[in-house]
Amino acid sequence: MSETEHSSDHRPVAPTVAFHTLGCKVNQHDSDMMAALFAEAGYDLVPFQDIADVYVINTCTVTHLSDRKSRQMIRRAVKQNPAAIVAVCGCYVQQAAEEVARIEGVDVLIGTNERGRIVEAVEAFRREGERQVRLPSDEDLYTFEPVTHAQHSDRSRAYVKIQEGCNQFCSYCIIPYARGPLRSRSIEDTVSQVRDLVAAGFQEVVLTGIHIGVFGKGLQDAPGDLTDLCRAILEGTDLTRLRLGSIECTEITPALIDLMAGDDRMAPHLHIPLQAGSDRTLAAMHRPYTTEAFRQVMREVRAKIPGLAITTDLMVGFPGESDDDFRDSLIFANDMAFSDMHIFKYSIREGTPAAAMVDQVPAQVKDRRAKQMAVVAHKNKEAYAAGQIGKTLSVIIEESDPTGAVTGHTGNYLKVRLSEDRSPAKSLVPVHITGYENGLLIGRLAADED
Repeated sequence: MSETEHSSDHRPVAPTVAFHTLGCKVNQHDSDMMAALFAEAGYDLVPFQDIADVYVINTCTVTHLSDRKSRQMIRRAVKQNPAAIVAVCGCYVQQAAEEVARIEGVDVLIGTNERGRIVEAVEAFRREGERQVRLPSDEDLYTFEPVTHAQHSDRSRAYVKIQEGCNQFCSYCIIPYARGPLRSRSIEDTVSQVRDLVAAGFQEVVLTGIHIGVFGKGLQDAPGDLTDLCRAILEGTDLTRLRLGSIECTEITPALIDLMAGDDRMAPHLHIPLQAGSDRTLAAMHRPYTTEAFRQVMREVRAKIPGLAITTDLMVGFPGESDDDFRDSLIFANDMAFSDMHIFKYSIREGTPAAAMVDQVPAQVKDRRAKQMAVVAHKNKEAYAAGQIGKTLSVIIEESDPTGAVTGHTGNYLKVRLSEDRSPAKSLVPVHITGYENGLLIGRLAADED
């Protein structure tokens, strides 16, 4: 049903929009922002599997699999409602707009710095019936895209984008080409959005971006770094919990560690991408550290913040990765005892230096190595989680299940299940951890122990 149709009581029926988001937390933030823009324009948000007037597919291009999933979701939307307007945005569009444009049924194409214009583009297609393309100019890619302060989300955790782009150019990564150069959001505007989110009932905010450790680059009028931003948020808002997104080990400063150690509103969790535990592989990847430098950072943060959860990303099967290199990675990852690991297999991305490297690793070898690394990841994840039993942790309630139990996350990013259903979503409660089952901590409200 379109916005021109009417219900039986003669009130206009709002047009509907559905989202499907692929990829990283930055994309999730961008989708939330676009959903808020549609809501402000009078659209109702519906699940992607429903028949909608508009479908928005926010794409990812980090691997070939991401590209394929993006194409699959576009075709699913076209098939689901051939009369709908299909808008495709994000990294895949930015990197391969002509490829996306060849998919039948795509009506709107939006790049990585034009998402704020998506409603305008959809409405223009509705009026004119002509495909709308909004790709940023070179000048646009040096400017941080304005962000709506609203978030159209029923989650307890809000993502706040503070930075865009990357200048690191790891040899395997397409993202600097898709997202453009570094640019940062102002501290003042970021604090203002966090204040709005707190007023809307959010208990936790995650600072996200492509390369948040270099926050402040591109800010001429009011410069500052990531520590300055975190301090401004903590001092300028009543936020309960502030969490950092992925940050490189080379950008974890003593000042940031001290702030995390000294303010319990900073979540005791860092996601530090390792990518490889072999110095030879790290050099080929063009990563800016050695395993010893990474190890030293891990020692420093764990010494200052006892019990800190450290999660990571690790790649297997990079071109030229020998059995000895992989064994080094396996041993190093085990030694680091990460609380969780995201393991992924190297995927050729045309246009990156790694794509032209000789000695590409066969798919079956990548599969075997991923499985071996997963064993190490699982062992260390279980050990870290088991170490929480007997502790009382602060949990933000996020959702309930059909049994009436509720779940939420701790500050150190572990999921907890409580049998009680008395705590509403977005509430912060103390939970005594009593066990660990099937990947979930089990707990009860600490107040019940009194």
